[in-house]
Amino acid sequence: MDLVSDASQEQVSVPLRNNIRRSAWSIFFLILPCLLAAALFVADPERSEDLFRHFGLQIFDEPPPPMIVEPVATPTPPPPQQVKIPIRLIKAPEPEVAAQFLRMWRVSGPTVCKALRDAGIETSEWRAPSMRSTSHECYFQRIYKKNDVRPLNSVFLRVKGSSSGDIVEIKGRLVGPPTNAEGQLDVGHMKIFETLVRQAGWSDFQDALVPIRSLRDFEHERFGAYFSFRRDTESQDSYNFMLVVTAGSGPQTRTKAYFSPERWVEAPDPRIAELSLPISQLSSKQGADHLQGVASR
Repeated sequence: MDLVSDASQEQVSVPLRNNIRRSAWSIFFLILPCLLAAALFVADPERSEDLFRHFGLQIFDEPPPPMIVEPVATPTPPPPQQVKIPIRLIKAPEPEVAAQFLRMWRVSGPTVCKALRDAGIETSEWRAPSMRSTSHECYFQRIYKKNDVRPLNSVFLRVKGSSSGDIVEIKGRLVGPPTNAEGQLDVGHMKIFETLVRQAGWSDFQDALVPIRSLRDFEHERFGAYFSFRRDTESQDSYNFMLVVTAGSGPQTRTKAYFSPERWVEAPDPRIAELSLPISQLSSKQGADHLQGVASR
C-alpha cells in the first residue's frame, strides 16, 4: 500500500513542477524586455525613444499638451429697451392747427422805434422805464393844448417789450387829433400808423389805414395778431389804438408752444444755434458782426 501511494504522489508532483517551471519562465520573459528597455534607456536615451515610438509607446519626458476647453456659450443679450419719442415730432399736423398760424414780430423794438424817428415821430431810445423794471420801451408824447383838467389835443405812443428787444405790445392814444378839410386825420399823425403797419410786414393790416384815416373804428384779428383803433367811450374826441401779437385760441396756443425756443433741442453746431435766437437778437448780432467787420478793415 505504501508503494502505491508513493508512486501516485510522484506522478502528481511531476506535472505540477512542470507548470511552475513554465510560469516562472513566462514571468521571466515578461520582465526581461522591461529590464532591457530600462538598460537601453539609461545607456542611450535618444535611441530608446525611437524604439519606443516604433512599438507605439510614448515617453512623457515633456508635459502633455494643454487640454482644449470648449468655449462657454454667452447668454443672449436682452432685447433693447423701447425709447419713447414725443408724438408731436412724428404726428401729422392737424388741419385746424396747421390752418391757424401764429404771427410773430420779424423786427425788434429798437428797430421799430428808430423807424418811427425816421418818420418824424421823435420817440425815446429803447431802455428800461425805471431802475427796477425788467421791461424795455420807447415812447412818444406831445401835449399841444390842454385846460386845467385834461389835455385837449395830444398824442401818446409806446412800444413795449423785453430787454432783448422782443416786442410785447404797441399802444397809444390820440386826443383831439387834427384833421384836414375833409375830416381825415392829418398826415403827421397818419405816419404813426403807416410806419407800424409797414414794420409789422403783414399786408392784410394795410386795410386798417383807410378807416383810421377817416377816424372810424376798426378792429382786426388774424393768426394771433390784433390791431384795433376805437373811439373812447368816455370821450368822443379821443381814440385808443393797440397792436399786439398774442396766442388767443387753442390752435394758436399750441402753435406758440410748438415753436417756443424753450422746447427746442440745443444745436451742437454754433452756426445752427444762432438760428434759434429770437429775431431781435439775431438781427442785433448780425449788425454787431457787420460793424466789427467794418472796423477790422
